[in-house]
Amino acid sequence: MIGTIVIIILLIVIVPVSIIMTGLLFSGLLGTVLQKEVDSENQGTELYDLSQKDFYHKPSS
Repeated sequence: MIGTIVIIILLIVIVPVSIIMTGLLFSGLLGTVLQKEVDSENQGTELYDLSQKDFYHKPSS
């Protein structure tokens, strides 16, 4: 009986969380690799300069 409860807890809690965390790690890795590739392709262009601009920083007056 205790084994059944442990298996149910594993299937309901741990397996979905591990799948979500694996997807999170893969998405982060893929995003980083693609961003570096795009930055290297667009180095020196207006697109690269625009992607590096900080729109949240207010200029000091």
